[in-house]
Amino acid sequence: MYDSFYNLNKKPFKLNADTDFFFNSEEHRRALDYMHYGLMQGEGFVVVTGKPGTGKTMLVKELVKSLNDDNITIGVMVTSKVGAGDLLKIILATFGLPCDGADKSTLLTRIHLFFMQQAKEGKRVLMIVDEAQSLLKDSLEELRILTNFELAGKSLFQIFLVGQPELSETLSLPEMEQLRQRIVATYQLKPLNEEETKNYILYRLEKAGWRQTPQFVGDVFKGICNYTQGIPRRINTLCDRVLLFGYLEELMLINLNAVTKVIAEIEEESSIVTDEFHEVFSGSATPTIDSNGSLEQRIAALEKSVVSLQNTLNKERSLLRKAVLIQLDMDNIYNEDSGFVDR
Repeated sequence: MYDSFYNLNKKPFKLNADTDFFFNSEEHRRALDYMHYGLMQGEGFVVVTGKPGTGKTMLVKELVKSLNDDNITIGVMVTSKVGAGDLLKIILATFGLPCDGADKSTLLTRIHLFFMQQAKEGKRVLMIVDEAQSLLKDSLEELRILTNFELAGKSLFQIFLVGQPELSETLSLPEMEQLRQRIVATYQLKPLNEEETKNYILYRLEKAGWRQTPQFVGDVFKGICNYTQGIPRRINTLCDRVLLFGYLEELMLINLNAVTKVIAEIEEESSIVTDEFHEVFSGSATPTIDSNGSLEQRIAALEKSVVSLQNTLNKERSLLRKAVLIQLDMDNIYNEDSGFVDR
């Protein structure tokens, strides 16, 4: 839609973590530096945390893309709340190893043999755990135990934990003391500031073939930064809507007024959906008709009942339309060649 209108090669503000759009901000550059430092140590844990949408998964994909090292075997896993036994199976599956119908001791043996085989080939194994805040404490402890595998005094297995701030809270618990002692580097990813937000937006536009159309004037970037708080995923969502608004209104100039209108629409939609779901599904009663009342009273009650039913029907139609639009957006995201997505 708007990409054709503005002569763009592709959508600049997709939600998927596409490394073609990786913006090397000061924050992301420092985070990568810490990760590379951890790699140089060749052992223990590296921990990177950040709020949802700050670009952690993009960071992981950029790191993997930049390594290109034949001496490192890399596995990337996105976790859920699984116990230690299931975690071992996920690790094996991540590296393409069999895991069905085996007890824990067999799973550990297979993992150890895999590590040993990699070491004999001159490689070491790196596991990057995305969404690591979902790991249970016993799963984290299992990962710590796996880092004990060594050969000739060298660690065979290194782990990067990447997750939301809750991960830091878990790691700070007293029972996590042994794991904390094995952390060689840690970094907290922060949102973009106003200048970085502007550069981020322009960078993604230029990567999509933007040639100054539309132009962005006034305090547009300040307004976007204030609303999104500098969080890249929020920036993507808002800017995508702004360009769609510009297309529908045939705007060649995007100013703060346009951005403010889009923000108001987003806020209104969020409020309306919440209210409509509450009203439609809370069992709100329609006016009752008293059969003992006068003819005028019964007619008035009947009119109110009809109006109430019409309002409910309109709200249900509105909800259905929104649900269809959301599903279309989700289908578009799913169908893109995106790899894994930052939550």
